[in-house]
Amino acid sequence: MLSGLLDLPWWELVAYTLVMTHVTIAAVTIFLHRHQAHRGLDLHPVASHFFRFWLWLTTGMVTREWVAIHRKHHARCETPEDPHSPQIFGIRKLLLEGTELYRAESRNRETIEKFGSGTPDDFIERTLYTPRSVWGPWTMLAINVVLFGPIGITIFAVQMLWIPVLAAGVINGIGHYVGYRNFEADDASRNIVPWGILIGGEELHNNHHAYASSAKLSSKWYEFDIGWLYIRTLQAVGLARVKKVAAPVRLDASKTVADAGTLDAVIAHRYDVLWRYGKLLRATWRQELDRLRAHAPAMPNLDLSTLRHWLQRDADEVPETVRPALSQLLSTSPALQTTYRMRQELAALWGRSTASKEQLVQQLQDWCARAEQSGIVPLRDFAQRLRCYA
Repeated sequence: MLSGLLDLPWWELVAYTLVMTHVTIAAVTIFLHRHQAHRGLDLHPVASHFFRFWLWLTTGMVTREWVAIHRKHHARCETPEDPHSPQIFGIRKLLLEGTELYRAESRNRETIEKFGSGTPDDFIERTLYTPRSVWGPWTMLAINVVLFGPIGITIFAVQMLWIPVLAAGVINGIGHYVGYRNFEADDASRNIVPWGILIGGEELHNNHHAYASSAKLSSKWYEFDIGWLYIRTLQAVGLARVKKVAAPVRLDASKTVADAGTLDAVIAHRYDVLWRYGKLLRATWRQELDRLRAHAPAMPNLDLSTLRHWLQRDADEVPETVRPALSQLLSTSPALQTTYRMRQELAALWGRSTASKEQLVQQLQDWCARAEQSGIVPLRDFAQRLRCYA
């Protein structure tokens, strides 16, 4: 019977496979994602080239293509131009055909030219890693077979499926479909679980979309990002330098009036602000919708459960088919109308690029004053908290 150079028991073969695939995951999240795509950290040339070589060997992915497709995903998120949104293509297609979507977009030269700038373009990239990307996996297959014999083919198959299943399927699919949210980002991103271990921290996908350039993906005290642990380790030995980390929300309870510092903090943490707005107003919305359900026979065309979702979204995100029903709902409830309008006005603050900072501060102060005088207790409480952002 054929055998390789190493005769290992089954559990050591499993351990070898898991270690190899985990190094690949670490290379994707540290090198491709946080370093290349978002510039959240700098890597020493030794570390950078190791990750680049490892990805060529174990995945055959081209750095420029991966970076371009990911940047386009952020720029066109949840639109028909998004290369891999389950909101557009459906969750089934992302889970089963996520790799095919990636390959199709990698052939779009406009995407690569527009979004792939700043990636490696040295001699080895131009002569080996990009034009001969398939050589890497074939080399990996040969190494596995030489070391372990025929079982090496199975190990190779697991290695080749690891990224397509976990990254292309789980992160791009489930990460935009189901899970919990810490931030009301302008997309459907979700944190799959609070412990980012199996996929290197990428499980904290909503956190990432809220602060895309942050080298650290965890946000709450109970969340764990193993990729961040690796980055800090690399930094400790001089192989990495962290450039950007999302600043934690800080509140100054002594502040009684929103000022320029409040405005800066609100804009910087806008997704946290909108998430907390929804959290505090949720009881008001539920109470009003329960009251309206008692009058459902008079409003047969209103799907109150569906409309509740759109109360927490920007007006331009509401589908044309939903807007008439939403307008009808708001006309039946002054409380819903007030909280919906106030949310839209708050979200517009960081979209008014033509207004001066002084004007924006005045608008924020006016917003807080109207919220406190609205007679809606949760809205008043939110306004009092908002002016404490520092």
